[in-house]
Amino acid sequence: MASKRVAVIGATGYGGLQTLRLLQGHPGLSVSYLGGERSSGKRWSELVPFLPLPGDPVVQSPEVDAIASAADMAVLSLPNGLASGLVPGLLERGVKVVDLSADYRYSSLEQWQEVYATEARQCPRSDAELCQEAVYGLVEWEQERIREARLVAAPGCFPTASLLALTPFLKQGLIETGGIVVDAKTGTSGGGRAAKEHLLLAEASEGVAPYGVVGHRHTSEIEQLCSRAAGQAVQLQFTPHLIPMVRGLLATVYGRLRDPGLTAEDCTTLLQAAYRHAPCVDVLPVGTYPSTKWVRQTNRALLSVQVDQRTGQLIVMSAIDNMIKGQAGQGVQCLNLMAGLPADTGLPLLPFYP
Repeated sequence: MASKRVAVIGATGYGGLQTLRLLQGHPGLSVSYLGGERSSGKRWSELVPFLPLPGDPVVQSPEVDAIASAADMAVLSLPNGLASGLVPGLLERGVKVVDLSADYRYSSLEQWQEVYATEARQCPRSDAELCQEAVYGLVEWEQERIREARLVAAPGCFPTASLLALTPFLKQGLIETGGIVVDAKTGTSGGGRAAKEHLLLAEASEGVAPYGVVGHRHTSEIEQLCSRAAGQAVQLQFTPHLIPMVRGLLATVYGRLRDPGLTAEDCTTLLQAAYRHAPCVDVLPVGTYPSTKWVRQTNRALLSVQVDQRTGQLIVMSAIDNMIKGQAGQGVQCLNLMAGLPADTGLPLLPFYP
């Protein structure tokens, strides 16, 4: 099989950099185009001297015709709202797209416009049909649809960790659809590469702080997919916290069991069955709880389950690298499937420890 040519748009942001690193040496995908508005016209080595690319390419302003002539597939790692300006034209020209932003994660354009109201005002859209067409790129649950897709919306980092934990139990109807709580901690890289005051070393180090306590954007994204899994509307409480580390995400998810007789061993068996064909997800034994360090710089998700028999609560812990399994690595998983390759092709699954 000939190698598929991939354009990476937004190449110098964290998502773009992770994508380029993962594609170096990939057996079935090769980088053929670098796009970036602010960095256009510059040699790659001027911008990113620590990650050399063959031929030291020039970053180009993202133009649909140029991308389509150079690439079979495109990864868009752009601020919310901007991908929708490129996607329709790319699809018309036969380029398959994986979007790392939130532009196509909602099947309803109206819901996206409500949740991302600021971006919606800045980037007017009329592509409701593409929102309905886009496949949500949670590989472990949408693998067959991703294989056939021309547009995939890669999930957010918090939704990835939360949905891997919740989906098996909601699909089986084992937990109540009300009262679900997602308590998540993430490293500062999740805020992107642009300068932000609260991510300065003096601001973020030596402290832990919640943010987006009610109404965080990822809440509705998680609820949308949970509702699909459960076959009915799901509302949940989601609270993220910023941890003074660069990368990593740990979500602890709570749900009330419908059968209080279920044990942690029962629930672990269910998770193992659900992910038995998922090479990027591992289920830990009962009593072993995941650490973000165990998945650092990998595309691996680690899950662990405990049951509080006293309260009837299910507790699922989910650890991922927010920049890889939570973003670029999952994007490459989708590219792999769209290119007819196994989902885990070229992806790191073992950490460098400590």
